[in-house]
Amino acid sequence: MAAAQDQEAEREAILAALTPVVDGIAATFGPVCEVVLHDYRRPEASVVAVAGSVTGRTAGGAMSEIGMRMLARGDKAADELNYLTRTGTGTLVKSSTMLLRDSTGAVFGALCVNVDVTAVSQAHTLLGALAGLAGGPAEPPTTPFGNDIDSVVEAIVDDHQQLRHRGWAQLDREERLRLFRDLDARGVFAVRRAVEQVAGRLGISRASAYSYLSQSRTTTDPTPAGGTP
Repeated sequence: MAAAQDQEAEREAILAALTPVVDGIAATFGPVCEVVLHDYRRPEASVVAVAGSVTGRTAGGAMSEIGMRMLARGDKAADELNYLTRTGTGTLVKSSTMLLRDSTGAVFGALCVNVDVTAVSQAHTLLGALAGLAGGPAEPPTTPFGNDIDSVVEAIVDDHQQLRHRGWAQLDREERLRLFRDLDARGVFAVRRAVEQVAGRLGISRASAYSYLSQSRTTTDPTPAGGTP
């Protein structure tokens, strides 16, 4: 009991020490930068502190899909640095997610830096066109950000590749299991009440959703290596 209390105190101390760092980093890079401090112990309100407004979140807001994915990986998660994503409003963002660990190595949060590079990308495209250079970088994925965890979960479900092309009723059993397996890997079910929310979004019963989730965790995806998941 005492050890657990000491561990929690250590985590709180780390978060408290990093809170003023959030403002310092954001001030250094200016208005195109947002810095977010997350406490993964509270997925529905993981944002401890935020400076800047690239993704529009506030303190007390929910984690994004990126945080949910980290949460699902647990202590095996690794930092993700200099990756590109796009917000729902079209803002191109260059981000780094640096995990916070306590003295036992357990992941409990993250310090995230998001830089709006939309203008830089537009200038690059214009210069490429003027120089006659064809093509360009691959389109980055869209990441749902929001202060409400329910909206993040709904956006992930709605964006799933299988559901974008066909409805739930048109999926066969293996496709349904694959959908639940993918949502699980993306950290959706690490969020409290997510199973019920996914069930409502898919138009199925809560019992059916729990059944598919259980089966997806105990069966192997039959998609061959190199196949389309």
